[in-house]
Amino acid sequence: MSSPDAGPPPWAIADTDRRTMVLDSALVTFARFGYRKTSMEEVARAAHISRPGLYFLFSAKETLFRAAVTQALERDIAAVEHVLADSGRPLPERLVEAFDQWAGRYIGPLTRDVAVIVEDNPDLLGEIVETTPRRFEELITDAIAVESGQEAATPVAQTMISASIGLKHQAASREFYLERLKVAIELLVH
Repeated sequence: MSSPDAGPPPWAIADTDRRTMVLDSALVTFARFGYRKTSMEEVARAAHISRPGLYFLFSAKETLFRAAVTQALERDIAAVEHVLADSGRPLPERLVEAFDQWAGRYIGPLTRDVAVIVEDNPDLLGEIVETTPRRFEELITDAIAVESGQEAATPVAQTMISASIGLKHQAASREFYLERLKVAIELLVH
């Protein structure tokens, strides 16, 4: 008999790691081919598992797609929370890194396609496409409010998000996005 603090059994950890790896592979495959053109066979091949094994984990392509995007968005929000919680660093530095975790890492040839499949398939994804961006805005607003007060924080956060969206669509590289974002944040946070 194991103690309650022993954690999950090793096979459960392996299953969790395998599921994470399958979802990561699925997201890349959906980004490469688009939702409609991606087959379960292609995802299975990319994840190095059998098609029946994939169907064992996910009963349908829509379920797989939703789980892959949800995992990515939840990972992004967790990274943003972690960055913003580090109050020992200057706020502008934390904001740039938070925006990089949220949007900057999706700038580039393949990664840009990840954002596109999310934007192009909101009907398949449900409320997470609304709740996660709202959570991001709350996190940015709260971080700014610590230094500027709540009243000033909301419009500043919303302006930063608008600037980020515009830059993301203009940027040919992550570096360009981050350089311009630093300028925007320096102008907005004083």
